[in-house]
Amino acid sequence: MNNLKGKTIFITGASRGIGREIALKCAKDGANIVIAAKSTEPHPKLPGTIHTVAQEVIAAGGQALAIKLDVRDQQNFADALKQAADTFGGIDAVINNAGAIRLTCAEETEIKRFDLIYQINTRAVLLGSQLALPYLKDSKNAHIINLSPPLNLDPKWLKPYIPYTITKYGMSLLTLGLAEEFREYNIAVNSLWPKTTIATAAVEFEVGEEILANSRTPAIMADAAYEMLTSNSSDFTGQLLLDETILRDKGVTDFTDYQHDPHCTELHKDLYVD
Repeated sequence: MNNLKGKTIFITGASRGIGREIALKCAKDGANIVIAAKSTEPHPKLPGTIHTVAQEVIAAGGQALAIKLDVRDQQNFADALKQAADTFGGIDAVINNAGAIRLTCAEETEIKRFDLIYQINTRAVLLGSQLALPYLKDSKNAHIINLSPPLNLDPKWLKPYIPYTITKYGMSLLTLGLAEEFREYNIAVNSLWPKTTIATAAVEFEVGEEILANSRTPAIMADAAYEMLTSNSSDFTGQLLLDETILRDKGVTDFTDYQHDPHCTELHKDLYVD
């Protein structure tokens, strides 16, 4: 239906991984990309900063605004959204990509660690959506995309790392609720989740390098997010979607180009995907 030329896309956690890939995909249309993340200086183990991604966005054909953002800080978040709107004349989409992961069971999860992942995952989606609402109301095709999974209550997903799981499921419940609440404003709210594990430095750091060979690249998530952002917000809302499902619905049948290792014969399914 649309392309994203001149649209302003605000992406949290966009200094690396999936957020960066979505930024570059949208930039190819000539979109205005707000790279909002904490990474202003190089990380010893993880590549990318808001400034390096901004350079890549411009090289890809978009406009870039790099903003240091801690999604836990309400004033910082409000100021970042205002700066984005003032710079580009509005905001058309918010992608809540920033996330924290800790795959530990309840017994072994420190409460201060749970507080952290809850604030970065669930709370930040509510906070960012509230703060962005006045700007999104003025867009003709507004979208919120939350990177959160389908709601799968099989006990096998609840037992091993319930503290992390409830923070991600909280994001998905917010998707369903906000979609209904914001429907009158013609603002679409949807969730996006990978069917397979995605080869990012963060996954390698948390889970282990061995999983990368059986993963897909972040490009599949970027392509799926692009399809969501270019859909009609009045027709497409309140969905908890997998990347592969979105692309299959658009006619994609060959996914081999998305494989991190082209010789992989069995991909590793992501969390919460049966």
